[in-house]
Amino acid sequence: MTSLLEFKEYIKNFYMKYETYLTYGWKFVLSLVALLAINSRIGYQSSLTSFPIVLMAALLCSIMPKNFMVFMSALFIIGHLYELSLPCMLAVVILFLIMFLLYFRFSPKDTLAVMLTPLCFFFHVPYVIPIAMGLMGTPVSIISVTCGVVVTYVIRYVAENATAFTTADAEETTIAFQSVLSELMANKAMLAVIIAFAVTLSVVYVIRRLSIDHAWSIAIIAGALCDAICMLVGDLIFNTQISIISVIIGAVVAGLLAKCIEFFAFDLDYSRTENVQFEDDEYYYYVKAVPKVTVSTPEKKVKKINRSRAQQSHKRENADR
Repeated sequence: MTSLLEFKEYIKNFYMKYETYLTYGWKFVLSLVALLAINSRIGYQSSLTSFPIVLMAALLCSIMPKNFMVFMSALFIIGHLYELSLPCMLAVVILFLIMFLLYFRFSPKDTLAVMLTPLCFFFHVPYVIPIAMGLMGTPVSIISVTCGVVVTYVIRYVAENATAFTTADAEETTIAFQSVLSELMANKAMLAVIIAFAVTLSVVYVIRRLSIDHAWSIAIIAGALCDAICMLVGDLIFNTQISIISVIIGAVVAGLLAKCIEFFAFDLDYSRTENVQFEDDEYYYYVKAVPKVTVSTPEKKVKKINRSRAQQSHKRENADR
């Protein structure tokens, strides 16, 4: 355990020392992975699938504010849909405008939630998002997570119905436009996921804010169970035909990943908890203080050996003999 704590301290100190460069680095990597994932699913615009274009877009995202990553990802999606179908593109643009208004109004700082939610779906670990945001975010983060879920199902819907969009006649533009909006808004699987994620995030947030020992661990376990139960109940209500085994495995994996987040963000030593009482002229205060688990990283000591001193020491050893 001590070695893990020392490893955590090394990482924290390293990040604090090179924070500026590392921030550029993770924004570049996140943007690059997100754009490549978009191209792999709906890469209909050949110019946008060119790796130099993707690389330059990711580099631009790395030096711009965080929310620019969301804007660039939306541009790539709209560009691909323009090549596929104009009605589909217009429907998605309207949907994106509504989401952006909600996002920038209520949770503009939750960029990672919007970016990571579709990526977690892409890598088949989506259930970690509501637990992680319940631990690190606020109830308003539900909006950011919901936007990420909607983007995920928009991409999935377009990829699954690409043939129908390409074969539509010009006379059917209005009908196609209306069908895209109605299909996306009436997607029962998406609605079930949004409700499950919102409930899970709220449960995790409430529990981790409680003044009890191991609040984060309890919140993680409760969140994983809540996530799985809500998804299964949603399957019964909406008939989403979701795999029970995949939900259970996903909840377990989400709990393990959330424990890693807890280790780096909120590792407390409950054995040294102190309850402090003090007062002023108006109030009497009861304070519960729980210290963080910390360990000092061992300092490397380098001993310099002077050549002349080493020779003198060697001569003295020979004389003593």
